[in-house]
Amino acid sequence: MRTIINTKLPDFEVPAFVDGAFKTINRADTEGHWSIFFFYPADFTFVCPTELEDMADNYDKFKELGAEVYAVSTDTQFSHKAWHDTSASIGKIKFPMLADKTGYLSEALGVLNPTDFLAYRGTFVVNPAGEIKIAEINDNGIGRNSEELLRKLEAAQFVAEHGDQVCPARWKKGGKTLKPGIDLVGKI
Repeated sequence: MRTIINTKLPDFEVPAFVDGAFKTINRADTEGHWSIFFFYPADFTFVCPTELEDMADNYDKFKELGAEVYAVSTDTQFSHKAWHDTSASIGKIKFPMLADKTGYLSEALGVLNPTDFLAYRGTFVVNPAGEIKIAEINDNGIGRNSEELLRKLEAAQFVAEHGDQVCPARWKKGGKTLKPGIDLVGKI
């Protein structure tokens, strides 16, 4: 496997269900702001609605940080709408729900399970230049936490702004950072 960290988000164009309407989303729509690509296996399932509701509950915080959230599965935009219309949890979603019907985006980011054509739980944070800065893939039985993702986004944004500093484990916004250099070697 080769890493995708610091590579560009691939070109893509997919249909989406966005706040009550069908739209087309492409890579150009993600440029100029931070983006969170939040892959999940399938609509009308079990762990997925808990994760998407958690993201919806924290969506305003992502927006305050200048980030757009893109939920992605291999379902159609029609399935996304039906799920949104019938589930109280999914009905909270205001962010785009991308329909990766061909599996192109899922495969390009290494989360497509070829056995069942469903995406693993992949999370990707992309900077405004379109570079992937965080990539995390969970097996489908392991749900994610949007508050931890918010912390990681804040860390990625801090490092982007302060290139001479890094964020240690458990760093939170406003916390102490490190400035790598020979004076720290062996002292941490």
